[in-house]
Amino acid sequence: MRITLIHAMVPSIPPIMQAFGRLWPEATLMNLLDDSLAPDLAADGRLTPAMTDRFLGLARYARSTGADAILFTCSAFGPCIEACARELSDIPVLKPNEAMIEEAIALAGPRARIGLMATFAPTLASMPPEFDVMAPLATLVPCLAEGALAALNAGDPAGHDAAAVRAAARLSDCDVIALAQFSLSQAAGAVAAATGKTVLTTPDSAVRKLRRLLLPAKAA
Repeated sequence: MRITLIHAMVPSIPPIMQAFGRLWPEATLMNLLDDSLAPDLAADGRLTPAMTDRFLGLARYARSTGADAILFTCSAFGPCIEACARELSDIPVLKPNEAMIEEAIALAGPRARIGLMATFAPTLASMPPEFDVMAPLATLVPCLAEGALAALNAGDPAGHDAAAVRAAARLSDCDVIALAQFSLSQAAGAVAAATGKTVLTTPDSAVRKLRRLLLPAKAA
């Protein structure tokens, strides 16, 4: 199986590669990176039709190379990814967080109180509507880990994880904590240890879902 991974940030790449290495090493992976997407979104302050066109161009290219599925790894572009899924309806096109949302509800129940931690502020605007659709009875507690992404981009992974742990203190009354960014998955162990909560990560959840969709007999 050939899976195309489409990234908007360089730090998203290692976590998903590691997740595939653990959970589905046989998959053939192709990486596409446009690291101007996140800065352009931050500058515009909203998703635009032009941004959707850029996502469609990336998805069409991935399909033309023979991809059996596409996984986007940046959480702030949900409507753009939905447009890609509608056009490329013959293959699975996954938003980065949909599998994690499904696992959170399966684990904690439809009325769960879910802590949603992000390091990229626009994610906390784009993701709540996804929860509303997939988990309408759940209570979402958004939480921005201030300074974490800047630390990671500056080559300070320990500072990134420390910022995530500080932010997690605001999620102590949640049933489960969901880490929105792929790059946040490196802090999962530290957040779990600090809070005593189950912590879900986007890379692991996404790989498990893709494996079930593309290898249903083996997954069963």
